Amino acid sequence: MKKSPALLILEDSLAFRGYSFGKPGETSGEVVFNTSLTGYQEILTDPSYSGQIVVMTYPLIGNYGINFEDNESDKVFAQGLVVREYSELASNWRAEKNLGQYLNENNIVAISDIDTRKLVRHIRNQGAMRGIISTETLDETALLERINSVPKMLGQELATQVSCQSAYNWPKNNLNLNGDLPHIVAYDFGIKHNILRYLNKQKFRVTVVPAWTNVDEIKRLNPDGIFLSNGPGDPEPLKEIVANIRRLADFYPIFGICLGHQLLGLAFGAKTYKLKFGHRGGNQPVKNLLTGKIEITSHNHGFSVEIDSLPNELEITHLNLNDQTLEGM
Repeated sequence: MKKSPALLILEDSLAFRGYSFGKPGETSGEVVFNTSLTGYQEILTDPSYSGQIVVMTYPLIGNYGINFEDNESDKVFAQGLVVREYSELASNWRAEKNLGQYLNENNIVAISDIDTRKLVRHIRNQGAMRGIISTETLDETALLERINSVPKMLGQELATQVSCQSAYNWPKNNLNLNGDLPHIVAYDFGIKHNILRYLNKQKFRVTVVPAWTNVDEIKRLNPDGIFLSNGPGDPEPLKEIVANIRRLADFYPIFGICLGHQLLGLAFGAKTYKLKFGHRGGNQPVKNLLTGKIEITSHNHGFSVEIDSLPNELEITHLNLNDQTLEGM
């Protein structure tokens, strides 16, 4: 079958020509990279990737296909996908379709057959930046003229756009959860299904609530603890949510990951900032300062809490060994 040409261009004019393997069309967003060897399906359906075009650093993508059991949400949130080599053949007994079919059905533009090693090195050195993938316009000058209209991630408030609209129990089909289990209220800033599965596995009863749920509504749910989920975008614009978290901290133990971790820092008076190219992948070395041990961890965040801004009441517990940024407090 004849391949359709596609073009990826970054805002600094670096361009890559390849072939389309998703939905024909055009997409834009912040171009970031993920260093995981597998997990492209989970990455595509993770709400934290809203507004982003994802580059996979592993060279061969698609060879185990797609199955709906492993989705992290009910839809694809990534704006686009970039790979070195796409495998149309899916060899996996669990596969229900190949990656290209899945992208096409979900209207996701994707490009293959480009030098992803060169692209990732460029992002690493220059920082994450806006980009466009197009199968419709292969003129670099024309795409560059449009790229300035693509929103920058800094200052973008995306969590409320991907949050659920009303509260629900997890699992959704289980209405008879054991009332004797500890009750966790999980704020949905873009929560992944696997986070909810882990909370259930640890014998918690979980109620998921929208990002904007206020303190009085939380109190009526009578939780034993609060969970602040992962999510996309810049934490700084979420000022009302930060104020809610600060009030809740006077009543409940709170655990935050990813965006939730950053919001917790803001709630205690710390500052956040945008990382140069973020941490995305399953091989991030983190030092646990409480045990002295090195832990290889899975990350997906483009912002971080500023260490020098931490108030005395917050203790640093984890540091990223690649760039000495804060990973736990």
